[in-house]
Amino acid sequence: MAALPSREELFRKLNHTVKHSITLSGNCAQTAFLALQQQFQLEGGAILKALTPFPGGVALRGETCGAVVGCLMALGLVFGREELHDLTGYFDTLPAAQEFCRRFEEKLGGTMCRDILKADLRKRYAPGIAVESRTWRQTDAIAHRAAVVNHGVRIAAEIILAKG
Repeated sequence: MAALPSREELFRKLNHTVKHSITLSGNCAQTAFLALQQQFQLEGGAILKALTPFPGGVALRGETCGAVVGCLMALGLVFGREELHDLTGYFDTLPAAQEFCRRFEEKLGGTMCRDILKADLRKRYAPGIAVESRTWRQTDAIAHRAAVVNHGVRIAAEIILAKG
């Protein structure tokens, strides 16, 4: 990784990337991964493409939040093992992933898209159902998704920065 800007500048850049990318894509997983990929010069163009079906909590099912998926993918590139048989590398990766999930849950109340939506918007939406998706989009959905992704990206960036 190249030299990083100040923490304040880093978080400002991440926020800008998230705001811009979520507006273009509407995909929290791709937005979270892209922001971290660009900021920390991570590989992963194919990963960005592979994250396409993850909006709305995995294929609009309200399951694991795309911000969680995208951030964990980036953390995997930073902390992950190179070889499948590397059990030490496997176990060395888990603390960063577990810390991310714990902090994300503390901040947003869970890792499930449907639960985060309900907690934030005070109503449970089913993004995979057309009428529900349309209703949700009439709320301030982009701002909501940007805020969720920003929280996740910030947590992941702090974990990466702590690695040193």
